[in-house]
Amino acid sequence: MKITNDFNLKWNKFKHDKRAFISFILLLILFIITTPAEFICNTRPIILVVEGKTFIPVLFSYSEKDFGGTLLSEPDYLSKKFRNLLDGIPEDNYFDSNDNNKSSSFDINLDDFEEQEPVFLIEIDDFEDGVNENHISPNTNGVILKPSKKPLDYWVLWPPVRYDYKYIPTQSTTGNVVLAAPYKTIDTATSRVIASSWIDGHYLGTDDRGRDVLARLVYGLRISMIFGISIAITGTIIGCLLGGTQGYFGGWIDLIGQRLTEIWGSIPRLYILIILSSFLVPSALLLFLILNLTAWMGIAAFIRAEFLKIRNFEYVKSAKAMGVSNFRIMRKHILPNALTPVITFFPFEVTAGILALVSLDFLNLGVPSPAPSMGELLAQGKTNLQAIWILLPTFVTLTATLTMLTFVGEGIRNAFDPKRNN
Repeated sequence: MKITNDFNLKWNKFKHDKRAFISFILLLILFIITTPAEFICNTRPIILVVEGKTFIPVLFSYSEKDFGGTLLSEPDYLSKKFRNLLDGIPEDNYFDSNDNNKSSSFDINLDDFEEQEPVFLIEIDDFEDGVNENHISPNTNGVILKPSKKPLDYWVLWPPVRYDYKYIPTQSTTGNVVLAAPYKTIDTATSRVIASSWIDGHYLGTDDRGRDVLARLVYGLRISMIFGISIAITGTIIGCLLGGTQGYFGGWIDLIGQRLTEIWGSIPRLYILIILSSFLVPSALLLFLILNLTAWMGIAAFIRAEFLKIRNFEYVKSAKAMGVSNFRIMRKHILPNALTPVITFFPFEVTAGILALVSLDFLNLGVPSPAPSMGELLAQGKTNLQAIWILLPTFVTLTATLTMLTFVGEGIRNAFDPKRNN
């Protein structure tokens, strides 16, 4: 009950800090929105009902054959071919018989062009019985129409943005796929007005490869936040274990641990990453493991100091006299009273993790393409300074996220400060 009342007191104090509390709510909303990014930005429909049968392409993969096609591969739901398949329009709705006859006659008599007409007449005579003249209209000039399929009864629910982070469209209504601006521009070469990319559904334009900027920003923000939180959690756990062990036992364990920590902390992470990237394929897991090599050092120092102080308290000495094990004393009696620096330091650990990932991606040492990343978007914005729609939204999103995390960290620090609580 005492711990609950103490936590409620600190939580109420945190809520009274309007700047920190509003920042916390906004970050929570951002995290909730970006976590199911596949339901916000995706080239697959959320729900597709065809002839009464329900498909959920956003979660499961289907073949074109499931929708009445012939291929076993997954269809491109945004393509005109797939729309024609649902609407009952054949892929090639007509062909020219004259062209086919000419090409076949040329194939037979390539070396004798003078005899082309007799060969042509012979070929028609040979296949005259196989041609149904009722299907050839005298007004089509030899164009034979293929019978159309019956249109399918279907209903589609699309995500708000019909692109994901890696989809590159092959055609565009505006005629511009690469570096399409979300506003009207003028082509300096032809003086032609290029329409906004909103027509094609690119609400923040496209990057230098034709991928949707908004989709890459949403996916990149999700990866950055999850990566930063994961780094902070694992760094906190490792730091509590190592720092608590050093602080509780002290003596040679503390001395040797501190010297090893200083030696390990002097090795720059960037050099380690460059060396490992030379013979290992860069990935999110590799970055996570490398950054965790030193992410625990800050929190370990705080936990060590708290354990050194609390281990000399009377209730700890009483627990030792009663024969309680060292692990139980550390877990049940010391750690709950040493969590103030852990909770206070956590938002700043998240900030450091996000900055580390963005910096490595900006230097092309992070997650390889086409994985979405805010650092990669910033690098594209630096390369294409005229494409302000790439640099500006990414910079604003990253700055706002880090600023709000800083406000939350300051609010937690003020709420858990014993001097302020008194």
